[in-house]
Amino acid sequence: MTRVSVIGCGNMGSALLRGLARTDTYHLTAIDLDPEARASVADAADETTDDTDSGTADADIVVLAVKPDVAEPVLADLDLSSDQQLVTLAAGLPREFVAERTAATVVRIMPNLAAETGDMAAAATTDGLTDEVKTLLSDVGEFAEIDESLMDVATAVNGSGPAFAFYLIDAMKRGGIDGGLDPEQAETLAAQTFKGAAETVLRDDRSVDELIDAVCSPNGTTIEGMEVLWDSDADAAVADAVAAAEERSRELAEAFDDE
Repeated sequence: MTRVSVIGCGNMGSALLRGLARTDTYHLTAIDLDPEARASVADAADETTDDTDSGTADADIVVLAVKPDVAEPVLADLDLSSDQQLVTLAAGLPREFVAERTAATVVRIMPNLAAETGDMAAAATTDGLTDEVKTLLSDVGEFAEIDESLMDVATAVNGSGPAFAFYLIDAMKRGGIDGGLDPEQAETLAAQTFKGAAETVLRDDRSVDELIDAVCSPNGTTIEGMEVLWDSDADAAVADAVAAAEERSRELAEAFDDE
């Protein structure tokens, strides 16, 4: 059984712990100085502790799930060996910055909160990506191997992307409510539609444009709605949101350039 220690039990750390716990193939240790944070994941972890040394000593994989501004002091307290693997997921935190401060094999990833349900989308740097970490990522969703130079845009697409998707789901939900559906009905239909559409994109060999064509029957209802979207700036607004998140990721990275 692979031993995984997660340092930081905030939103992402707890989502990863819960997602891995669903597989029943990991021994999970949750590490956080905050007793309330530890208590919040006690049902998912096999152990909880505020002691980084003892919590990581026997780990095969250590996940650094802390905010970028506290990563350096946490790294200073870590004493990992070359036999261990360190996974860092802080936005803007360069892999090299982490690798210079530990003997462990380091890989940088950008996951998202859907790890909790096994539906995570993650980007992982090719450098440092071991078979064990690949298995871990596959157990909580899908991942793409990328060059680290693309991590800022990946952070925007899959790291920030869930919030953009939530926004669009809510817009469809509000459209349904305006048409007479009650809020619960509208939310179920909108959310499940996004879930099904995403699964179709992942599993179908057709391109997104081809899938749109498949749904748009001539003179039907869908083509009428698509005409509105094609005539709008909706696609540009989404692209702008991705670009803004990408730029912020770059700004966060700049803080480590002089370290």
